[in-house]
Amino acid sequence: MARTSRAAKKPDYTDTLANVNTNSRPSELRITDMRVVDIVGAPMHCGLLKIYTNQGLIGYGEVRDGASRNFALALKSRILGENPCEIDKIFRRIKQFGGQARQAGGVCAVELALWDLAGKAYGVPIYQMLGGKFRDKVRCYCDTDVHGRHTGKEMGKALQERMKKGFTMVKMDLGIGILFQEEGTLSAPLGFIEDFGKARGRRGGKLTLEERYTRNRAYDINNIAHPFTGIQVTEKGLDILEQYVSDVRDVIGYDIPLSIDHFGHLGLGSCIRLAQRIEKYNIAWLEDMVPWQMTDMYVQLQQATTIPICTGEDIYLKENFLPLLESGGVSVIHPDILSSGGIYENKKIGDMAQDYGVAMAVHMAESPIACLAAVHSVAATENFMVLEFHSNDCPWWDDIIISKIPKPLIKKGFIDVPDLPGLGIEDLNDDVIKEHLHPDYPDMWAPTDAWDDDFSHDRLWS
Repeated sequence: MARTSRAAKKPDYTDTLANVNTNSRPSELRITDMRVVDIVGAPMHCGLLKIYTNQGLIGYGEVRDGASRNFALALKSRILGENPCEIDKIFRRIKQFGGQARQAGGVCAVELALWDLAGKAYGVPIYQMLGGKFRDKVRCYCDTDVHGRHTGKEMGKALQERMKKGFTMVKMDLGIGILFQEEGTLSAPLGFIEDFGKARGRRGGKLTLEERYTRNRAYDINNIAHPFTGIQVTEKGLDILEQYVSDVRDVIGYDIPLSIDHFGHLGLGSCIRLAQRIEKYNIAWLEDMVPWQMTDMYVQLQQATTIPICTGEDIYLKENFLPLLESGGVSVIHPDILSSGGIYENKKIGDMAQDYGVAMAVHMAESPIACLAAVHSVAATENFMVLEFHSNDCPWWDDIIISKIPKPLIKKGFIDVPDLPGLGIEDLNDDVIKEHLHPDYPDMWAPTDAWDDDFSHDRLWS
């Protein structure tokens, strides 16, 4: 009788087991699908990516701003069925399909999503899988635009507003666009400046052949590299640019680091003369004054000025940073995690730069997905200095993601390194995304089955 009573009281674990999270079988995890969505105004055109698995885990990635979603979709058939936790193996397989700048967007998007999945599968933040963190919070600098014709005083006031929000470093543009309507400030083949200023081809939508021809000619002009444009700044032009920087410093003072970008396609001589003119204004770095591939020019530039010289946002893979580091052509490297090769490659780049006494800042003009990926990577990189933030004027930027991370992500110029699994993102906010869809891609997370069986013989040797 007693035995029957005990049997009747045997616990039933059915309800309990029904609520057990079984997403803890990393060795059995497999990639089952990839989907994308494109948004605009964040502040750029961003391609957001999901990689699905057989255990219900979803990893989030992002294609570099302004790049094509197809860079990622072309990789789908090469990763389906793989275990996303085998990050390095998959990266070595797909990295051949990446290239410099935006052409790396697909490889990097997938790499981010793999790390996110691995972190979720093992229940640890990404930085911990990279060896732990050097810092609990990440410093951000705020890039600042003032559109239309304006003065250095107006730019200074815009930067001052960033400082009031707690940013401890700032950046501005100092381009030759300031001089376009100032007579006697630029020297170039007659008519070329006007052609350069008007070179804006229509993007997206259905284009006629004539519109495509016009767009291609704009592409041609905008892709003439700095040494080949024949553009030089005159003494009058240098006076105006120097006064602009002086006026900015009059407003913001000299205590806060100020870096400068987007100079225009100038010859090396003008770059050197401008750098020497503004040394007295205590500039944190001069960014991308000439194309990154022109190592010898970077050496000449760095040797000609006391201002730190910086480049790197368009460089793919660590080996392509090596010539600049070995030659002493830069004092600061500036990779973008969506072009450099992703989370792990970005850390490798920083570690390599440290051996040459070079600091690392990180370029970032993307959504919170890429932002948090960068945060994890730089938290684990010792020589990291500062992360760019370009979405200060985008009120819905924080709301793209659903997460236990407190919002706003950036508080008083810093981002706390999250201690949540993977990137720290639970889901994406489709209600927000739907309001900002790219007009050329109106579908939300549409099926991508057409890419499932795309095939080519990819081996790089015979």
